[in-house]
Amino acid sequence: MVQVNNNYSKLPGNYLFSEVARKKQAYLEAHPTAQLINMGIGDVTRPLFPAVIAAMQQAVDEMGQASSFRGYAPEQGYDFLRQLIAECDFQARGADISADEIFVSDGAKSDCANIGDIFALDNIVAVCDPVYPVYVDSNAMSGRAGEYQDGRWSKLVYLPCTKDNAFIPQLPQQPVDLIYLCFPNNPTGATATAAQLQQWVDYANAQGAVLLFDAAYEAFIRTPGLPHSIYEIEGAKTCAIEFRSFSKTAGFTGTRCAYTVVPKDLVVQGQSLRDMWYRRQCTKFNGVSYIVQRGAAAVYSAAGQQQLEETISYYMNNAAGIRKILQQAGLSICGGVDSPYIWLALPDGLSSWQAFDLLLQEAQVVTTPGSGFGSCGEGYLRMTAFGEPDSSLRAAEKIAAALR
Repeated sequence: MVQVNNNYSKLPGNYLFSEVARKKQAYLEAHPTAQLINMGIGDVTRPLFPAVIAAMQQAVDEMGQASSFRGYAPEQGYDFLRQLIAECDFQARGADISADEIFVSDGAKSDCANIGDIFALDNIVAVCDPVYPVYVDSNAMSGRAGEYQDGRWSKLVYLPCTKDNAFIPQLPQQPVDLIYLCFPNNPTGATATAAQLQQWVDYANAQGAVLLFDAAYEAFIRTPGLPHSIYEIEGAKTCAIEFRSFSKTAGFTGTRCAYTVVPKDLVVQGQSLRDMWYRRQCTKFNGVSYIVQRGAAAVYSAAGQQQLEETISYYMNNAAGIRKILQQAGLSICGGVDSPYIWLALPDGLSSWQAFDLLLQEAQVVTTPGSGFGSCGEGYLRMTAFGEPDSSLRAAEKIAAALR
């Protein structure tokens, strides 16, 4: 008889963002004329850059000619894109990353989940709390998380991120093997300094652990001196894997393009993790399309970089406006400075889902309940700055009025 992966039956309820979408849809069905403002799921609203569109259109024309047609893409990505990534995203910042350490993919979300394929199931995994749910759920699906008890997984090590520690996790008090870090952070919007990241790199190298570093929001960093990559930190190449994405920075949420960096210096039990990931990708992935990779390469052109800056500034201006309104109302927040996310502390006695329902029903604003990111997220809401300026500010005013 066929056996199923019983780890799926251990997962609690729905995936967080699916539940948010379900509640949103139910409200719209009951109120068909309602004009909801969505500050929940972190999808972008600005279109693809003109430079990207032009590059994609040219690539489409190439695919229509026998002489320039391309079939399967290289599993690791085309050289023209990987070279640009290495030069612009890493070498320009003093990080010694080469093109053959870069793996182009269809999304950082996929890679953050799939990276577990190259690690044994008995590795001890540490995650921040609150945390992006994919890190937790993907390990639960594989059987690495144990049993779900009282809102937590029995085999995961949780690193609390609270107002008391400025939402920056402290080093674990017990041995761990795999450590998920995300800066700028989703959901809290917190950022880490070079000194703080150096502690993690030193810890990982000393303990023989591997850092799984999600830098999907690095382009939103505005504060000078903050590191954009873990590889700006001395020693990181022997202990860290980094995930990057074109989704939020260049509008590729619907186009799908990202990349993962696995340094050649990262060796565990005599095995190159870079070579293992390459083998995994060759077996399970057929590469990102030529058209999409040409579009991603255009992000690094002079025009693309100017359009990138305009887009990031657009979203961060939204974030600044949201922050100002909420702070003037006396509400406590984190994020929105070097991150497109605002982490809002709720008034005493109001749970995350109660606040979500209140704002949906009374303010017609969709947010994301903090408790969906972990137990330390209870009492908070996450909001995004990816909307249009007028609607973002209007939503912030409605939220301030409802929670004041």
